[in-house]
Order: sequence, then structure tokens, then C-alpha cells
Amino acid sequence: MGRPVRIEYAGALYHITSRGNERRKIFLETGDRIKFLDLLRDYHDRYGILIHAYVLMDYHYHLILETPRRNLLKIMHGINSAYTNHFNRSHKRVGHLLQGRYRAILVDRDRYLLPLSRYVHLNPVRAGLLKRPEGYLWSSYRGYVGKEKEDWMEYGWVQSQFGERRRRAAWEYRIYVEEGLREEDGNPLKDVYGQVMLGGKEFIGRIKGGLKGKRLSAGIVERKRLFEHPSVEQILRKVEKVFGMREEELLEKGSRLNVARKVTIYLAQRYAGLSNREIGDRFGGIEASGVSKAVSRVREEIVSDEKLSKLVSSLVSSFKA
Repeated sequence: MGRPVRIEYAGALYHITSRGNERRKIFLETGDRIKFLDLLRDYHDRYGILIHAYVLMDYHYHLILETPRRNLLKIMHGINSAYTNHFNRSHKRVGHLLQGRYRAILVDRDRYLLPLSRYVHLNPVRAGLLKRPEGYLWSSYRGYVGKEKEDWMEYGWVQSQFGERRRRAAWEYRIYVEEGLREEDGNPLKDVYGQVMLGGKEFIGRIKGGLKGKRLSAGIVERKRLFEHPSVEQILRKVEKVFGMREEELLEKGSRLNVARKVTIYLAQRYAGLSNREIGDRFGGIEASGVSKAVSRVREEIVSDEKLSKLVSSLVSSFKA
């Protein structure tokens, strides 16, 4: 049987799992877990990935991540290779740490991101390690419910499903996750289609349509951009129209209150396929770190401002139409 095809496009959302070779542990001590989280932070900053949820178990890990720049292969090869090198050095061993290829399932955000996040966060409880998920130190759940938030995590989309007030959203999400403990069959992955897709009929039909005529034999990776990167110019045109502003107002350095400019930088970083340095050069000579900070601020504002959240969602939809 051939290996599942890899599907990549800008803005794709994936559920990723990887397990230890020969059913061995991949995390032996606290330092191992800290190193893996450091790698997630590093790849978030360098390559613009968005991490919606994670859990690190002894024998495997789960990630829900988004790739605005269509770079899943580079990301996962880099993370797994770097972690394997760390593990082998730290524990004086050689050879493969992880079992074959990681599993990457393309996810329909609107239908499955929320239940998948719950499934990921309940892994330690279902494994019998503890009774409540907030007691587990090595998952993103604690940040979601207001404990030890990590600045590289993407909490916004999931929390926005429970309202615009952060504390209320955190409380409602906690209730939602704990309701999952009472469900006998709480694994959304049972609905996976063809080993690689998790979504409704429309979503699966759209993805399959983008793969027509492609050879999907063993080991073949599908690199077609189902959604092409919008250029910075295309993003500018859209934002100009929505906010009623001129291009120079969006590109030139100015007031921190220029919401339209911040939204433009946010969209360019997520969807234009450019590095932070390239975006900084385009927007008046901002440092790469400044671009990253600006994007983080917009993500936070999207969570607390329902009007802004809807506006940005509308702009993103227009790029993918």
C-alpha cells in the first residue's frame, strides 16, 4: 500500500502526529520537552507557522499547525531532525528516534479545529496520567484556560469561537473540553478521509478537485498551490478598499493606532509567502522582530475585537475565493 500523499498549500491546517521508533519513548526528561518547545518557538518565529495546539506525551506528540507559507515539508523535516539530533546527543545514542514518516492530516478548520483541539488536550487524561487536563504541564491547554500562556501559540481562532471577552472565552473553552470527558467516542480522527483529509463534503471535494490529474503514487508529494499566495500589492488593494485608505498611509511608518496598516502587515506575513525581513523592507524599513511583534499584537486584538475578527476573516476569504 502506498504512503499517503502530502498536500501543501498556503494557509493549510494540519493535525500532525509522530511516534517513537519501535514504540520507544521520545521524551525521557524535562530537558527533552523543553527542547522540543524551543524548536516550535524557533520555527514559529523563523518560518511563520501558526501552532493552534500541542501535547507532548512520552511516546508521541500531537500538533495542530497552520502553514501560511506552504512549507510543511521544510518545517516538519527541520523540527524532527533537530529534535532527533538533540535526543541522540543528550542520551548518547544513534539511529532513528521517530517511527517512519510523521502523519499529516489536512483539516477543515471550520468543522474540525475546535474538536481536534479538545482531543489533543484530553490526551493525557485519556491515557490515565491525571484526571484534569490543566494538571498536565506539556500541552497548550494551560495557556488556553489562562495559565502560563506562550507568546508563540495561536490561541485566537479557538478562543474566538467562545466570544470576544478573553476570560469568558477561556472559561467556556474549559467547559467545552471537560464535556469531552463524558463522551464515549471523542476522537474526531475517526472521520479521516483517504488517510489525509478531515473535513466536510465541500472541503474534501475542493481538495480532491485541486488534485485532479496528479499522480498520487507512493512517496509522491503534492505541491500544487490550491490557493496561490496573494502579493503584497493585492493585499494592499483589498485593505485600501475596506478601510478607505491610500497605499502610502499603509506602507509608511506612522502611528501605532493605524489599524489598517497593522492588518496589512499581519495579512502579508501570513499569506504573501515572504519573510519577516522582506515584509519589513516593504513597509518602511521595519526590523524583522518588529514585524513579528506587530503580527502578535493583531492576533491578540482579533481575539478581543469581534468586529476586527470578522473584517480580517472577510479579507482572508477574499484571497482564497
